[in-house]
Amino acid sequence: MSFFELDGKKVYYEVHGTGKPILLLNGIMMSTLSWKLFLNAFKGNQIILVDFFDQGNSEKLIDEDYKQDLQVELVYNLIKHLKLDKINVVGISYGGEVALQFAVKYQAYIDKLIVFNTASYTSPWLEDIGRGWIATAETNDANAFYKVTIPVIYSPDFYTKNIDWMKNREKLLHQVFKKPFLDAMIRLIKSAEGYDVRNVLNTIFIPTLLVGAENDYLTPLPEQRFLHTEITNSKLVIIPGCGHASMYENPTVFICLINGFVNSDTTVSVLI
Repeated sequence: MSFFELDGKKVYYEVHGTGKPILLLNGIMMSTLSWKLFLNAFKGNQIILVDFFDQGNSEKLIDEDYKQDLQVELVYNLIKHLKLDKINVVGISYGGEVALQFAVKYQAYIDKLIVFNTASYTSPWLEDIGRGWIATAETNDANAFYKVTIPVIYSPDFYTKNIDWMKNREKLLHQVFKKPFLDAMIRLIKSAEGYDVRNVLNTIFIPTLLVGAENDYLTPLPEQRFLHTEITNSKLVIIPGCGHASMYENPTVFICLINGFVNSDTTVSVLI
């Protein structure tokens, strides 16, 4: 197990393979363990995984108030710790928000940027959804937290067609959704309140791939379309019939988009 410290707080990370480095940034309920099934698909690259504070094996910031800028500094210090000059950054949802903020502040360290299912700010609508999750987490009722948070992150079609898989996942997550996890979730949700990069997106000039999902009910398509409008050197891909949890609903497309964008020459043009 590999750790480094940021201001005396432990940060857990993993490095797998060799090649162009790709840093995968977790969604809010994820950890490094969430990526294990994907590692073989990225075997042509060096894959770097990290747990944000309050995730997985990283430090739990009990009784601390913080914002996502702390997670941004975690990413910066990880890159410095690994002595990397350039890195490809991939973020999904919460991790996408951190990735965008990192790109605004530390753009020189990024080769290419990919964000899945990400918004430009925590709108009043999204904040109230988060507050609903907090209220449920405070009950310490694993079943209630599952019912409030999990169905909405999948598309109705995927959830219905894969109900047996979902039920097995529910049993697994009931064991995860204990008080320490739920307390950490409350802090993570609160850390995203006030997030807003709308006015600084036009300072991002690196090659950027934005990915939205047709049936994403947490970060709907208008969010990714706005990002595409504001980030000059960006491309937008929409995954049909997919929900917020795009990496689980359509892992083949998820993998192909990352491998293709990172490892291809994105400067090719037919306009001569």
